[in-house]
Amino acid sequence: MSAVGKPCHSSFVIRVPATSANIGPGFDVVGLSLSLQLTLTVTFDPVDGPHGNPPILEYTGEGANEVPLDPYKNLTTRVALYVLRCHGIQKFPTTSSSSSDGTTQNFQLKIAVNNEIPFGRGLGSSGAAVIAGVLLGNELGNLNLSTSRILDFALMVERHPDNVTAALVGGFVGSYLRELDAAATEAASVPLSEVLPEYPPDAGEDWGLNPPKPPVGIGHYVRFGWSEGIRAVAIIPRFELSTASARQVLPQSYSRKDLVSPSSPSPSSTFHLGLTYAFPYRYSIYNGSPYSPPPSPQTLPTQNSSTRQ
Repeated sequence: MSAVGKPCHSSFVIRVPATSANIGPGFDVVGLSLSLQLTLTVTFDPVDGPHGNPPILEYTGEGANEVPLDPYKNLTTRVALYVLRCHGIQKFPTTSSSSSDGTTQNFQLKIAVNNEIPFGRGLGSSGAAVIAGVLLGNELGNLNLSTSRILDFALMVERHPDNVTAALVGGFVGSYLRELDAAATEAASVPLSEVLPEYPPDAGEDWGLNPPKPPVGIGHYVRFGWSEGIRAVAIIPRFELSTASARQVLPQSYSRKDLVSPSSPSPSSTFHLGLTYAFPYRYSIYNGSPYSPPPSPQTLPTQNSSTRQ
């Protein structure tokens, strides 16, 4: 099947924000979009001779020396190709136009990426790359996907919805995975290696043409209010920590004692619960030593009045 896509000479820009998730007690649920951005500038540039396929990929900004520029290895373009192939479009689109004298001008797809989001710092860099890929596939294929359907495709790659939802819709949002029927649950649970297969060095254009399609309605989200007087400040560490590593140290379940705050509900106690969920378990990978809780007023030694100076 021949590729279809944007008309020749067209160009467009995709901007996706950084995000912070697991806000307070909203583990895997609450996310917030931030001002740092991942920007894709997509053009069809004239070329001499036959047009090329796959696209030319350029990258500047954070991670420029780390990101693969091969479209079959880069996360954003792999996600875009996944979306296209789920809609019967086998290749990245290329275009050409004919002039009045009968000559043909070919155009090469070019994707220039500028990234402001640090990798592995808890600012949703992979979620932004995934959303950018779905939006890229949607635009290149003229698919006109709804917001909920875009989220479906993103959730086939990022299996927890907090970062990708905030990156897609912006603002302060709560999101969750819906209860699906057995067939849809199975379809949404296929291994990531089937959704985004690793392309072998000798893979041709006909390799991996039939990826698993996402079921409809995997995720749902709710927007929360956000006061304009509140500003987010990100403290970015000098070391990287992958999401997989950070999640691996967490327990599979929590006791009631862990989850019930001893004080009455308040914003501060809610934030405390968020720290209780994750921080003690992740302390060792942050600091390289076991976690020791700070002393509380109840555990501090008392001073006898006769010994005071």
